[in-house]
Amino acid sequence: MVYAIAALLVGAVTLWLLYLVRDVLLLLYVSTLLAIGFSPAVHWFERRRVGWLRTTFSRGGAILIFYVLCLAIIVLLLAVIVPPFVTQTRELWQAMPGYFNSGEQMLIARGWLHRNWTWADVAQKVPSPELAVTGLVGAFESVLGALAALATIVVLPYYLLVEADDLQNGCLRLLPANRRERFERVTDDVTLKVGAWLGSQMLLCLIIGALASLSMWLIGVPYFYVLGLVAGLGELVPVVGPIMAAVPALIAGWAISTETMFVVAGYFALQQIFENYVLIPRIMQKRVGVSAVTVIVALLVGTQLLGVVGALLAVPTAAIVQVVLHEYLQSEPG
Repeated sequence: MVYAIAALLVGAVTLWLLYLVRDVLLLLYVSTLLAIGFSPAVHWFERRRVGWLRTTFSRGGAILIFYVLCLAIIVLLLAVIVPPFVTQTRELWQAMPGYFNSGEQMLIARGWLHRNWTWADVAQKVPSPELAVTGLVGAFESVLGALAALATIVVLPYYLLVEADDLQNGCLRLLPANRRERFERVTDDVTLKVGAWLGSQMLLCLIIGALASLSMWLIGVPYFYVLGLVAGLGELVPVVGPIMAAVPALIAGWAISTETMFVVAGYFALQQIFENYVLIPRIMQKRVGVSAVTVIVALLVGTQLLGVVGALLAVPTAAIVQVVLHEYLQSEPG
C-alpha cells in the first residue's frame, strides 16, 4: 500500500513537472522533427564522393554543407523575390490611405460610422500611458521569446544530427537485444516519413503561392506578386495562416470594387476547400503514406489540442504513430 501511494505521488509530481516545462518539451519535439526531416538529405550528402579525393563527407561536413546549401537557397530566393516584393509593398503602403478613405466613405454611407467622428474620439479610446507601456514591454518580451525559440529550432537540429548515431546507440543499449532490430526499423521508417512530410510542406507552399499569384493576376488585383508570396508563406501556419494571408488580397480587391473583393473572397474560399480536402490529403498520402482520413482527423485533433502549433505538427505526428502501430500490430501473434 505504501509503495502504491509513493508511486502515485511520484507519478503526479512527474506529470506536474512535465506540465511546467511543456514549452521546452514542445521546442525539443519540433527540433527533433526537423532533425529527422533533414536526416535523409544529410545521409545523401554523406554518400557523395568528394571529387578527385575519392572519399566521402564526414557527418559534420555533410550537415554543414546541407546548412550552407539551405542558406544559399534562401539568399537566392530573397534576391529574386525581395526587389519586386519591396516595390509592390511600397506601392501597396502608399495606396493604403486611399483604401481606408474609401472604406470610411462606404461605412458612412451605410450608416455604420458617424460622419462627425473625430480624432478626439479616438484619443478617448486610447489606453492610459501605463497600460500602453505595459503592453509594449509585454510585446517586447514576446518578440524576444519568439527569437529565442527560433534560434533553438535552427541550432538544436544541427547538434541532434551531429550526435544522431550516439543517441541511437545509447537507446539501443537500453533495449533488450531481441528488440533492437525492431527499434532500428521503426526509426528508419520514421525518418523517411518525416523527411517526406517536410518536403511535402515546402511543395504545398510553392503550389499555393504560385496559384494565388496567378489567380490574383487573372482577377486583376494589383500587387499579385506580394499577395501570392504572402499566401505561400501562410501555408507554414496551418488553419490561421491561409486565412490571415487572404486579408491583404481582400483589401486590394476592395480598392478596385466590391465585386472584385467578393471574387477574391470566393477564390480564397475555394482554395481552402481544395487545399484542405484535396491537395493536403493527396500530397500527404502520396509522399508521406498517411491516408486522407488520417490527415484530416490529425489536423482536427492537433488544432483542438495545441491550436496552430498542433495543426503544424499533426501530420508528422500521425505518421510517427502510424509507423509505431504498424510495427506493433505486425509483431502481435495471430
